[in-house]
Amino acid sequence: MEESLVRSSLKENEDMLDHFERNAKRRFRFLLFFLLCILLLSITFAVTLGPVKMSAMTVWKIALGHLPFIGDSLEGNGSIAQERIIWDIRLPRVLLGAGLSVVGVVIQALVRNSLADPYILGISSGSSVAATLVILFGALPIFGQYALSFGAFLGAMAAMLSVYLLAQVGGRIQTTRLLLAGVAISMIMSAVTNFIVTLAPKDSGIREAMFWMMGSLAGAKWEYIPIPAVVVLGVSLFLIVQSRSLNILLMGEEVAATLGVNMEAFRKVLIIMTSLVTGTVVAVSGSIGFIGLVVPHLARLLVGTDHKRVLSCSILIGMILVIWSDVCARLVLAPQELPIGVVTALCGGPFFIWLLRRSSYSFGGGGK
Repeated sequence: MEESLVRSSLKENEDMLDHFERNAKRRFRFLLFFLLCILLLSITFAVTLGPVKMSAMTVWKIALGHLPFIGDSLEGNGSIAQERIIWDIRLPRVLLGAGLSVVGVVIQALVRNSLADPYILGISSGSSVAATLVILFGALPIFGQYALSFGAFLGAMAAMLSVYLLAQVGGRIQTTRLLLAGVAISMIMSAVTNFIVTLAPKDSGIREAMFWMMGSLAGAKWEYIPIPAVVVLGVSLFLIVQSRSLNILLMGEEVAATLGVNMEAFRKVLIIMTSLVTGTVVAVSGSIGFIGLVVPHLARLLVGTDHKRVLSCSILIGMILVIWSDVCARLVLAPQELPIGVVTALCGGPFFIWLLRRSSYSFGGGGK
């Protein structure tokens, strides 16, 4: 009798868990669909806004007109001037927002701390050092048109490794050391970047380099998009496949070893991945702060801590936030343009202060 009651109770619990899981999956699918709709609307309205007003119909006619098999069937795609403004200038700007949010998710899992992001930990500053050398002095000429991306990648990896090693005590990451190491590396890298700028010849585009260092999508062109697009897409798919290992990573080294995750090898892969994405994105858009900090928290508030869902939502939320930050940067002081890094810092700074004020801001067992 008691055995049948136990079996009945277990069956009820399993059915309840299955019911909750089904509902969670439905809510997640609906959220992804909702975010996709918001993203498409954001892209549409962001492209229509500017000194030259465009209709949403014109935007989509011109955009679809460049697609094979579809463009030939469309008539009246707009004037040459409208096509240049929409296709060559505005559309490339709205397609660069996913990378840093993905990096933020990975870094927070890697160091098991919710305050980590590529900007605060100095990784973006490391990219800026190498990228500034390439821009002002033509460093790494053997890599040709890929010199900027490769240099930014090397700078990001050097900064990432430095912060990671400095933050360890007895093989464990400590929150205080992590933040202090990140601030120290960021200040050092910023100082090196400023020193490089002071040494640059007067006619070497210093103003453009300074504007780029604060983050800007003004130079976005279609030829610059393939490399970051392939890198971000490839790394995102890899991380989604490895989401179980990322979840286990939050539980600590002992649990990860018990469940068969090779921590050292996986950490090395994550360091390379985060440096690669940060380097390629910074090479195109400059140093855009706080996206990697804010977006993962928003995603966790919506879908919980499962990295498969967090990564998927972070990509979409990151693109939406960067699109509207860029809109603000373009329109607030029009016809002049603010660096997008100024906008994201003004929004992300208060969010970071709020995190610091919380009584508990680490997660997954990360050491305080």
